[in-house]
Amino acid sequence: MALKQFAAPYRLVDSGNGRKLEQFGPFLIDRPAAAAVWRPALASVAWAEAHAVFSRQRGNRWSFRQSLPPDWCVAVDGLKFRVAPTPFGHLGVFPEHATTWRAVDRCVRHWLEGNPGQRPHVLNLFAYSGGATLAALRAGAAVCHLDASRPMVSRARENACLNNLGDGDVRWLIDDVRRFLKREIGRSRRYHGIVLDPPTYGRGTRQEVFKVEHDIGLLLDNCRTVLVEEPLFVLLTSHTPTFTPTVLRNLLTQSLPHRAGAAIDAGELAIAGQPGTYDLPSGSYAFWHG
Repeated sequence: MALKQFAAPYRLVDSGNGRKLEQFGPFLIDRPAAAAVWRPALASVAWAEAHAVFSRQRGNRWSFRQSLPPDWCVAVDGLKFRVAPTPFGHLGVFPEHATTWRAVDRCVRHWLEGNPGQRPHVLNLFAYSGGATLAALRAGAAVCHLDASRPMVSRARENACLNNLGDGDVRWLIDDVRRFLKREIGRSRRYHGIVLDPPTYGRGTRQEVFKVEHDIGLLLDNCRTVLVEEPLFVLLTSHTPTFTPTVLRNLLTQSLPHRAGAAIDAGELAIAGQPGTYDLPSGSYAFWHG
């Protein structure tokens, strides 16, 4: 069956006891959620209906109560994503980012209203499966999508096709973010907006080690250099526990231009729970906009 026939919406069904119960299209998934220290709102019988359960006890492992297809399609905030269980417990999309995608969309559309016939250029770093890329493309931007993982860039391209954005103005790049930014500075290429979601720890295309607490300062300085003189936005998100909204706000305040009318919104990345359940915090964001 075609992937597009599986585009049912994502829902956070419940959370608690260090777990989250999520509806990914037709399938119910039970995964860890360290922040969910409260008791679940739903009875255990609801959790027992999960088609798949991921655990990190005694090593990462999935338990499947029902056979799942190799992959399927789910809709998050009106965007379609190909998803599949991975050995690390991910499925290929982070729904907590949906509110930030809407912020990118608003900035791009507002810029287009004042600049008819032109496109703002958006750089998406550590771009994963492309949620922000899809949002910016859908709004009318030209996008440079960059990730060090070849499989994830391929997945993002598939997601663009699922959303009828495969012919959009986008460059798909597999590279180390730090090396790429240095080259962009040398080429004097500039962007109206930047999205970056750096990992706590990672490796580049040549196995370069990235540690966010060590590398984030220079990374943001280089991002500032590749922005146009009057940028639209910089969106910084993080799932590193110590990188709270205040930390991210301070980093952007220190790294980005101080100009009249500019502001920084900061807060939790959170997934809204169903009525009678709880919202689930899943990271932090800071959004600088001119």
